[in-house]
Amino acid sequence: MLRFLASKFTQYALVLFIGITINFALPRAMPGDPIVLLAGEEAMRLSREQRLALLAEYDLDQPLLVQYVRYWQKLAQGDLGYSYVKRRPIAEMIAERLPWTLLLTGASLVLATLIGVALGALAAWKRGGRRDLGLLGLLIFLDSLPSFWVGMMLIALFAVRVPLFPAFGAVTPWAKLMGWDYVVDVARHLVLPLATLTIVSVPNIFLTTRYAMLSVLGQDFITVARAKGVKEQWVLFRHALRNALLPVATVFTLGLGFAFGGATVIETVFSYPGIGRLIFEAMSGRDYPVVQAAFLMITITVIAANILADLLYPLLDPRVRREGSAL
Repeated sequence: MLRFLASKFTQYALVLFIGITINFALPRAMPGDPIVLLAGEEAMRLSREQRLALLAEYDLDQPLLVQYVRYWQKLAQGDLGYSYVKRRPIAEMIAERLPWTLLLTGASLVLATLIGVALGALAAWKRGGRRDLGLLGLLIFLDSLPSFWVGMMLIALFAVRVPLFPAFGAVTPWAKLMGWDYVVDVARHLVLPLATLTIVSVPNIFLTTRYAMLSVLGQDFITVARAKGVKEQWVLFRHALRNALLPVATVFTLGLGFAFGGATVIETVFSYPGIGRLIFEAMSGRDYPVVQAAFLMITITVIAANILADLLYPLLDPRVRREGSAL
């Protein structure tokens, strides 16, 4: 087992190294003059000395290898760089946006998993029946809908036509709410983006659970359990669903990794101040250091989610534990 974990750790360390290297190289491969990005409209008015000083401030006057080494040194110190556009440390900007993203994507991931697993298990249990065919058709239809369209429809219905919830933002501007009033205000702003993200996330988990359940229900131990007179509910939840959770756990942990990157489209539609919205703003303003830092954070969290999945697999399926021990 230790050899198995050591092998996995080496693989993920190599992936992280390659990801950070690519993340360093991409902005430097972009076309255009970096001075224009740093100084904006004032770039043409800068003297030669001012241009050189500006390049030196961001280490852009150094050879590429020196820039690469300093990039690793700054990462080791937790320095993600400086925003060209906002003129602020990127770590501060991410720290401000991350709680909103985790609130939205984390709540959506939990809700979508619970709903998708429950519906997928029920559909597979009654496979071929009306419930199965109806749920399958509905979820495939929902899976075909673009997330921005779902968000716009919810805004039109529940923020414009029937103004039940706010259409944008995470809190009411200038309201200065405190205590329980603040919590209620945040919850009201969360409803529509959360509903949108959950609606577009449930189909993937539903389909994964359904097909995993169908493969498990055809195995011999299910037949044996029924022959022993085990109640159908116990067969469903303790035998079938438990053994079908491994693919669902993979989807969940990968979703957890990407959750830190936010939902760019949905956060943009609802002007929700999360990491996804930050990435959109940085791309629109060609603020490459912010994009670079955000992509790095996503890379690290996805790798961490894969490590979490490797640790969860033996707990969910003893067969994985035995295979790991054999290694």
